[in-house]
Amino acid sequence: MKQLQKLLWALVSVLLLQCVNPKAYSPVNERIRAVTLAKSDAEIERGRYLVNHVAACMDCHSRRDYTRLAGPIVPGTLGAGGQKFGKELGLPGTVYGKNITPFALKAWSDQELLLAITAGVSKNGKPLFPMMPSRNYAHMAESDAKAVIAYLRTLEPVEGTTPPAKIAAPVRMAMRMMPHKAHLQTLLDRKNRIEYGKYLVTMAGCADCHTKRTMGMLVKKAAFSGGTEMQLAGGTVRSANVTPDQETGIGSWTKQDFIRRFKMYDPATYQAPAAGDGFNTMMPWTLYANMTEDDLGAIYEYLRTVKPAKNKVMVFTPRKP
Repeated sequence: MKQLQKLLWALVSVLLLQCVNPKAYSPVNERIRAVTLAKSDAEIERGRYLVNHVAACMDCHSRRDYTRLAGPIVPGTLGAGGQKFGKELGLPGTVYGKNITPFALKAWSDQELLLAITAGVSKNGKPLFPMMPSRNYAHMAESDAKAVIAYLRTLEPVEGTTPPAKIAAPVRMAMRMMPHKAHLQTLLDRKNRIEYGKYLVTMAGCADCHTKRTMGMLVKKAAFSGGTEMQLAGGTVRSANVTPDQETGIGSWTKQDFIRRFKMYDPATYQAPAAGDGFNTMMPWTLYANMTEDDLGAIYEYLRTVKPAKNKVMVFTPRKP
């Protein structure tokens, strides 16, 4: 309980600091005022790829079966929401992944969706809980952001609503100042491998789990060095060190080692075993597994450029009987 309270007030402190930032008050920039989607087959396919395998939206907006290793998505729940997130992640309350199929989004305009994704503002003008990584998505290429929306419009509608979030009052008040301006890119240079890898890492939210936080803020000196704790049924799991440190990170991995690690979880061939009371992970391996080898390679190349950090992580500690 003390740890939860500490995290709660840390988050409050960070959110209140944003209140003095005048840029936080107006999330709408000119390019978002009028949104036009091409909705071509190629754009929809790009959106499908990003939603399912890079941004991994379905990680939170579907139900995951954590009785099995890596929590594969429960069939029939793709985009339907309902996954619960609470104190096991150190959150100051309980939130649920929302339904993002056309059943729930039919009354949303494309502009409203773009604001939700990239600026953290709901249809009713209220801020989304910061578990939604809109600050990452705020730097998406404009074409990618629009492709995501175009794809969401094609999902099979799944009827159902999710329970309302229950957030501690101080955090709710501080959240009013959270909306921010999106800084969508107009061009995306995929030939610049390091920059493109950084772009993918940002969209995938790798730092969010693989970097420790102090007062709710990512510790820059500990970027990608792992150690973030999450409580699962079998015990405590911690994010891995993915810096290029030779001893405690992935410095000894080749690019093919890195790619192979993801491809092990390809849903076409991977049969998730029962986790029972043993090791499990929240890493959405079965989603990231279908990233292209080229994109995984770009991520690897970018991670090779981050500062090596010597941080040996005990990835899993079983729950005491």
